[in-house]
Amino acid sequence: MTDAARGALAGKGIVVTRPLHQSDSLAARLHAAGARTIVFPTIAIGPPADLPALAAVIDRLEQYDLAIFISPNAAREAMRAITARRSWPAKVAVATIGRGGERELARHGLNDVIAPARFDSEGLLELPALRAVAGKRIVIFRGDGGRELLAETLRARGALVEYAACYQRSLPDADAAPLLAAWTRGEIDAVTVSSSEGLHNLQTLIGEAGRAYLSNTPLFVPHPRIERAAREGGLAHVHLTAQGDDGLFDGLCARFAAAG
Repeated sequence: MTDAARGALAGKGIVVTRPLHQSDSLAARLHAAGARTIVFPTIAIGPPADLPALAAVIDRLEQYDLAIFISPNAAREAMRAITARRSWPAKVAVATIGRGGERELARHGLNDVIAPARFDSEGLLELPALRAVAGKRIVIFRGDGGRELLAETLRARGALVEYAACYQRSLPDADAAPLLAAWTRGEIDAVTVSSSEGLHNLQTLIGEAGRAYLSNTPLFVPHPRIERAAREGGLAHVHLTAQGDDGLFDGLCARFAAAG
């Protein structure tokens, strides 16, 4: 990305909707490029509903052949709970999805991590280590609910799969009035969304008036699944970027550089 492209963000108002503890990296990069960053988290992360069930999985970690951390949030919250009770059993292999998950695991000394170049369950399932799993015991650390594709596919391949819910996602108790006021003043040039759930929550939080503003604002998303959800929800100005914060940042730079 050229300096000229980065300079295209100067003065642009860009909304970052990642959960609060995950927004710092992208917000800082946008700020450094001269953008006016508005952090408006649309997903709140909290403790799991069943802490004893999570503790029971943690206490028998050595019984598993592979632990999968489905997201950066899963890696962060699961490792927080695990390190409070025990050390990581060396014989248990580790997998995750996305650079954020890898970074969270590395903070706890887990560096030999199975991770796909494509940041989704489909990408993980394509890897050789996830194909030859017949008879293996696998635990998937995740939030409360989510897609079933990963577990269903691994079970079809002969694995014994369990879930371990290590956090809950919820709608934040957020005041959208300052965001709506910024839209009214014409101060918002783009919105970034990193999950379909986050998009749904954003639309809920901003209400009918905000949805009218959103429909006329460029929306930047890092995955085709979110793009489909946005278009199915009636949003027309949707820009699909490469994955992760890097993809969102580069996509924003390219879009505003091209717009002149």
